[in-house]
Amino acid sequence: MFYEPAKRNHGLKFNPFKALVVPRPIGWISSVDPEGRPNLAPYSQFNIAATEPPCVMFASSLRDDGTAKDSRYCAEATGDFVVNLATYEHRNEINQTSAVLPRGVSESAAVGLELIPSRLVKSPSVKCSPVHMECIFLNSVELPSDRPGTGNFVTFGRVVGIYIDDSLIVDGRVDICRARPIARLGYMDYAVVDEVFEMIAPSRSGKAFAAELATSAKPAA
Repeated sequence: MFYEPAKRNHGLKFNPFKALVVPRPIGWISSVDPEGRPNLAPYSQFNIAATEPPCVMFASSLRDDGTAKDSRYCAEATGDFVVNLATYEHRNEINQTSAVLPRGVSESAAVGLELIPSRLVKSPSVKCSPVHMECIFLNSVELPSDRPGTGNFVTFGRVVGIYIDDSLIVDGRVDICRARPIARLGYMDYAVVDEVFEMIAPSRSGKAFAAELATSAKPAA
């Protein structure tokens, strides 16, 4: 099949787009508003934006009243936010913190999650999460929107501090399977990372890989 998103002519019961861009990591974003009130929400439209320096992004729409979602509002207003790793163990709490609450009402308190002070930023971190990425707000970019009044915004942050629970570090590397992070698929489906495999990219093996390719391309004698 082929369809044009603007025409919504896919002919399916549900829009397939999000089911095709998978799996999407979940940024469990904690922040604080100018009055010092914490906010916590998960974003599946989240990812790395750069590595040197490390930068991340999350995308959000507008609230029903036309104002910014709390995470973007807090990041822009106070200048920072924290990305907490979303794990299978706390999948229910992550899901519950996606609820839309009145501005200033704490999602973490509503679901019984403890927040702790971060090292370098004002925004708190989620104590039960094994990874915290403390971020300084860089900027927000508005994208086109097909739905007037909804809006699409991408918020960027520079990671200035990273906490990793020692239990995840094995032989000098992060064993991510120990954390069992979750990812968003399409519809209401999710996945959990508990098995990995390794592949060496050609750019990392240099001349040796090129020589191997040349050898394998030669016809057998």
